[in-house]
Amino acid sequence: MFKFSGTRPSDLGVQSGRLKACPDSPNCVCSYDSDKEHGIAAIAYSQPDAMAKLKGIINGMERTAIVTEGENYLYAEFTTKLMGYVDDVEFYFDGGAIQVRSASRLGKSDLGLNRQRIEAIRAAFQA
Repeated sequence: MFKFSGTRPSDLGVQSGRLKACPDSPNCVCSYDSDKEHGIAAIAYSQPDAMAKLKGIINGMERTAIVTEGENYLYAEFTTKLMGYVDDVEFYFDGGAIQVRSASRLGKSDLGLNRQRIEAIRAAFQA
């Protein structure tokens, strides 16, 4: 197995009440972005144990590690199986919606993996 983990970004987290916008490259999705390539819907929730449920979903996924968790913020790293690429995935509980950002550290294209991951998490969360 290869290991292309890159360096953990130092500028993640909630800044001015928002997650960081996606760069120009197509290997990122964010619920705060509005363009077709990067935009993705936030995850709606109403249950009081939403953070615990989200953590359970993430912990149940392969090759994941929760790096940071707070009262309304969760940051996890997802590693691809074959090449060992790392994606940084953030969740911000913003009053009734979970804002999301999923971005590859390296490369340009992710073949839609970041969008697929967020949609899989959304489906599991709503199940």
